[in-house]
Order: sequence, then C-alpha cells, then structure tokens
Amino acid sequence: MGHIDISGVEYALSDGRVLLSDVSFRVGDGAKVALIGPNGSGKTTLIRMICGDISPDEGTVAITGGLGVMRQFIGSVRDETTVRQLLTSVAPARIREAAARITETENAMNADPSEKNQMAYAQAIIDWGDCGGYDFEVIWDKCCTEMLDKSFDEVTDRLVSSLSGGEQKKLVLRALLDGPEEVLLLDEPDNYLDVPSKRWLEKVISETKKSVLFISHDRELLQNTATRIVALEQGVNGNTAWVHGGKFDTWHDARNARNARFAELLLRWQQEHQRLKDLVRTLQIQAASSHAMSSKYHAMQTRLRKFEEVGPPEAPPIEQDLNVGLRGGRTGLRALTFENISITNLSGEVLTKPFNFEVFFGDRIAILGKNGTGKSHFFRMISGDSDVAYTGNLKVGARVEIGYFAQTHAHPEFEDKTLLEILWESYSLQLGPAKSVLRKYEIDKQAEQKFTSLSGGQQARFQILLLELSGSTLLLLDEPTDNLDLASAEALEHSLDRYEGTVLTVTHDRWFTRGFNRFLVFGADGRVYESPEPVFDF
Repeated sequence: MGHIDISGVEYALSDGRVLLSDVSFRVGDGAKVALIGPNGSGKTTLIRMICGDISPDEGTVAITGGLGVMRQFIGSVRDETTVRQLLTSVAPARIREAAARITETENAMNADPSEKNQMAYAQAIIDWGDCGGYDFEVIWDKCCTEMLDKSFDEVTDRLVSSLSGGEQKKLVLRALLDGPEEVLLLDEPDNYLDVPSKRWLEKVISETKKSVLFISHDRELLQNTATRIVALEQGVNGNTAWVHGGKFDTWHDARNARNARFAELLLRWQQEHQRLKDLVRTLQIQAASSHAMSSKYHAMQTRLRKFEEVGPPEAPPIEQDLNVGLRGGRTGLRALTFENISITNLSGEVLTKPFNFEVFFGDRIAILGKNGTGKSHFFRMISGDSDVAYTGNLKVGARVEIGYFAQTHAHPEFEDKTLLEILWESYSLQLGPAKSVLRKYEIDKQAEQKFTSLSGGQQARFQILLLELSGSTLLLLDEPTDNLDLASAEALEHSLDRYEGTVLTVTHDRWFTRGFNRFLVFGADGRVYESPEPVFDF
C-alpha cells in the first residue's frame, strides 16, 4: 500500500507573497481524501508539488507506493494525441521512456532503413517487453473494452479529440485503477461526467484498495466518497490546511464550530491585552506621583511584555465574502411555451422527438439527461442562437428578459478584452463602480486581466455578475456549478432562493438540484418528458 505525507510545506509566489504556510496532512494506506478550498487557495500549487513539478520552499512531500496522476485537463496534450499516447502518458516512467524510444527509433528507421537503425528499433521492441510494456497493453485492452466497447488494437491510433471529455476521464481512471501505482492523485475527475458516470466514479474510488487524494467541487461526490476532508483555508500569513476526520455532511458544522472557538479565544486574548495595557497606563500615572507604586508599574510592564511575546492565538481563517445579488422581476404568468418542438444538431441529426412544455413565472426547473441528448442545444435555442435548428413553435412571455450562462464560457465578444473593458462597453461602468461590483464576486484583483486568462471559476463568477447587471427575469444556467468552488456554489444557491424570476438549469450536480421543484428529462431515445422528481438513471 502507499501513502502521501505533506509536512510543514511553505511556498511563496514570485512576488514574495506567501501562498502556502505550514501545510501538513497525510493520506494513509487505502484512505480516500478530498482536497477542497477556494479558488486561489493553492490547491493546484500543492498538486504540482506532489507530482514533482515544483518544490516547496520549506517542508517535505513524501510518497510511497508509486504515484498515478490524472490531470484536470487530460485531453489537452495536443490535438493529434492518440489513445495509445494518452494511456502511455499515465503509465509509470519506465513505460513512457520505452514507448518514446520505440517512436524515436521507428521514425529513424523509416527515414533511413539502415542496419544500424533497424537494430536500434529491434532493441527498443525488446526493451518494451523487458520493462513490462506488453503487460500494460493487456491492461489497456481491458480498459478500452470496458470504457469504449472496443479492443485496444481497434482504437490504439484513434485521436483522443474524437472522444468525449467523459470518455477520456473514464479511460484514464480505469487505466490508473488497474495499474501498479498504490497512490492516485485525481484532479477534478468528475468534470464532464454525467450522473451515471459520476456514480460509477464513486463506486470505483470507494472500492479500490489504493490510497486516493482527489480534488472536486461536486458535493454529492464528496459526501459519497471522501472519508476525510483536507481544506485549504485562506489566512493573513498564507494558506494552511485543516483536516476534518469525518464526512462532508459534517464538515460545515465542524468548521463553523472550530472557527467560532478560534474567534472566541482571539477575542478573549484581545480583551486581556487591553486590560493589561490599561493597568500599565494607570500604574504609570500612579508611579509618577508615588514612588511606592514604581515596583508595581515595572512588574506590570514585564507582565504585558511577556503576554505580547507569547502572541495572540490563531485567528479564524479569512472567509470568502461573495455577494451574489441576482434580482429578476415580475413577468407574465407563462414565461415560455414550447409547442411540438424538435431540435436537430449541426449535422442534421434529430436530437429530440416533438414535445410540448410550459414554463411559468417563478419556476425552478432542472434539465436532466445524458451528455449529447440536446440539453445545451435547447438552451441555445431559447436564447435565440440562430445556429440551432428546430421545428415547432417557441413563445416567450411578456416582460421576459433572458439571461444565458454558457457552459463552455464561450464568449467570442470578450476575446482580448479585460473585465474593465467588458463592463464599460456593456454597462458603461467606470473604474470605481466596476471595481466595486467585481469586489462583490472577489475578482477585483483580476479587473485588468483578459476574460480568456481567468480560471474556470473566475469566468463563472464573472458570468453570474453579468447576469446580475443585466436584470434578466429568466435565467438559463448551463452547468453553472461545474467550476465554482464550494462557497461560490452556495452563494449562487442562496441568491437563486431570493431571485424574483424564473430559473432553468442544465446540471449534473445532484446537490444543486435540491433547490429545484420541476424536472425536465431529455432521454437517450429522444423523448423529452417532465418527471416529478430528479431522474439520473437514463
């Protein structure tokens, strides 16, 4: 079995700011540990340290049992990456090196079929077998058969870009689970997965005997899988880690109780500090008029100095303070009406059979279904996207102003524009007001960054800010919580509870659906129907 030991890790950014301060935790044999924290708290930096990409300024990172890594964006290596190359990239170093040697010698032999090059290629093939390459091909064949329903030989040269994001994730995860490494590091393994695939993910993580450290914002996945929570928390002197030994559903209460204790201890220290300073001042005045009080004055000075040398107790972590203020407004009773609607994709493939549906003012409707069933096309159709083909009749109700949150955050109109430029061009917000509204979403420090340079979570928060400024009375939210950290997702949920308007969301976030009361299901057979409760088995 394997484990990860993080001990006293310190790390400063290039500008001198301390990002991580005295971070310590352990992932024990067979443990399933979730790493959570706000955007910018240092999760990615810590992951890079564990992978060996960077080294801590202080402290140690120790791993036993070998490390298998699933990166957050596994399919972004290059457009021409094949399935063989993808699977090789998550294999042990000896396999990667042997595979690279085969490619190198094969290319050399094809360019110059000399005896020397042919011998080098033959030796590379022998080395591949000696290091266990053929054993890995057996593993990969099992993975491809289970995940893609095809043998490894059938898909070895298939481009990874032809696979869905979910297929890529499941293929890599299956290979890591069947590989020799005893420790797995999974960076947002649930991204791009529909609910059945997320349930599969929960099952395989829970059942494996390997030690697993994973990052996720999916609260249902955290609850069903993690046996321990490591939370990176923002502090004045850098971010540190707090380990909660229970499951996710007890984490909030435990954290609030812990922070309340910290706040109470700090308040008591501050009160005692003020009392001692007041006593010193009083005795100073008394000593000035009575020599007999001098000894008491000096003794109290010593006591105050020693009290201050010990210093205050640990302060509570800095809380995120997102102020999501979606407003909305009254509309006609019927917000949207769909009559015999059938949607097709750009290839002319019919995605849905004709269906009828009505959306009423104030509805909270979750749109559910497998990937590829037409849910995002449905939202793009409602938003007025002319590229979406459909038949039937769509009616938009009186005073309905549609606000659209795009899943891919694709906004070509924002290319090469900073947040300040976007706010000025869209809403005539000058520097002061623009910085003020950005501060509400904790992205004021990114005001002069281009939209495309923001993290996924920052782009999501900015999109929500634009919805607030637009005053939309009907919201189309396509996977809004995918890139939001926990505090941001909860802030969005609380704002939607107060929102005066109509909300439709496409989501695979089971926790998020708890705030919705109607459920429209896009079936794999093209049928669209309303369900009285969430449906996740498609």
